[in-house]
Amino acid sequence: MTRIYHNPRCSKSRQTLELLRAEGVEPEIELYLETPLDAETIANLLGKLGISAAQLVRRSEQDFKDNNLGRADITEDELIAAMVKYPKLIERPIVVSGNRAVLGRPPENVLELL
Repeated sequence: MTRIYHNPRCSKSRQTLELLRAEGVEPEIELYLETPLDAETIANLLGKLGISAAQLVRRSEQDFKDNNLGRADITEDELIAAMVKYPKLIERPIVVSGNRAVLGRPPENVLELL
């Protein structure tokens, strides 16, 4: 089963979903802004992506700036907690297949999973 953590307002997320469908994959769609992820799910995704929370957080978002999330001493747990509280901070889209995941930036990254 393939799953996409999707934001329909994001062009990269829409392009990634279109690419999956063009490859014959109809993923389970998680609208993570409507149903925010919990800390365990985010930590699990980070493990599948093989990246740190700092690499998944969107630094351009106002919530990132307002909450001083770019400070040098911020912990992994603090960043994950911020992504739980402010789901817009999560880089998108994330596509998961089995024990692997990729960021759809660029959308062609998802071809690694197929």
